[in-house]
Amino acid sequence: SQSPSILESETSQDLLDIMGNLSYDDSDFTFLDDSNITFLDYDAAPCHNQYCPFFQRVAPTFLAVTCAVAAVGTVALLVALVKRPHCWGWPQSRALVAQLAVGTGLFAALLPAVAIGIGQGWRLGSGLCRLTHLLWHWSLFVQGLLVGSGSCSTVWCRWDPRSRRLAVAVWAGALVLATPAALAGGTVAAPETSCIRRSVDVLSPAYLLPLTFCLCLFLLLPAALLVAMLAVPQLRAGWEPGMAVSWLFFVLWMPHGVGLAMDFLLHAQLLQPTCLTFERFDYALGLSEGLGVLHCGLGPAVLLATRLR
Repeated sequence: SQSPSILESETSQDLLDIMGNLSYDDSDFTFLDDSNITFLDYDAAPCHNQYCPFFQRVAPTFLAVTCAVAAVGTVALLVALVKRPHCWGWPQSRALVAQLAVGTGLFAALLPAVAIGIGQGWRLGSGLCRLTHLLWHWSLFVQGLLVGSGSCSTVWCRWDPRSRRLAVAVWAGALVLATPAALAGGTVAAPETSCIRRSVDVLSPAYLLPLTFCLCLFLLLPAALLVAMLAVPQLRAGWEPGMAVSWLFFVLWMPHGVGLAMDFLLHAQLLQPTCLTFERFDYALGLSEGLGVLHCGLGPAVLLATRLR
């Protein structure tokens, strides 16, 4: 098999990114991003970012294993919901857990296409690239909103007209929130075609809108829920180990929210990049997203372990 090319760009790598082009000599390095070339010189010292070959080597296997674990766990969770209905009550009612399982399954179903795209180059076209971004973010927003609504309300205790209306609102609202992320992503021409997370300028509304939604989901929503639980005795009384299991989603994705915020500050030049930042930050951002991806494998397993012991 042909070894992957070493690619790089100004856009930081995540699990849907394969970067643009990088060239450097002994005194500078050159970024090529959307035909805008920027020369950076850090005291005439070469800066070598080795993240891209590491990512292309490790990510496909990681995603394949995570997808397999998530598929087994999600199927087992759905079977348990049907076979042992008495095990599911507040705060993890069957209505809530079933929807979380569907959201997790949707997320996991995308991982094989992403893994193949990373290993072999994206050959599915720009339309399917954006569809992948849409479904990826839709599943994340659905799960975050479900966990958030389940943390501060007992509406999921019964599957009645009220909870059904809330379910429709959550899934439809999450789809609306995910749409800007799909529009901001796209493909780039490179030695191997790339499906990237950001194909627009970092300061454009097309990017700022999905970035804001992601930061609200990964950082502001869990922070607001924690404050509400500390301030409202009724909510605090409902907090139990079962509720903490649902919050595994926020715990795993919160570091990536911090990484996205730092990524924006660096590319908007609100923070001064250094050679060390250039060499290390993509590792931090990629590893934080890898940690978040683990939610689709760990979530079903932890739910089963706490309810069926």
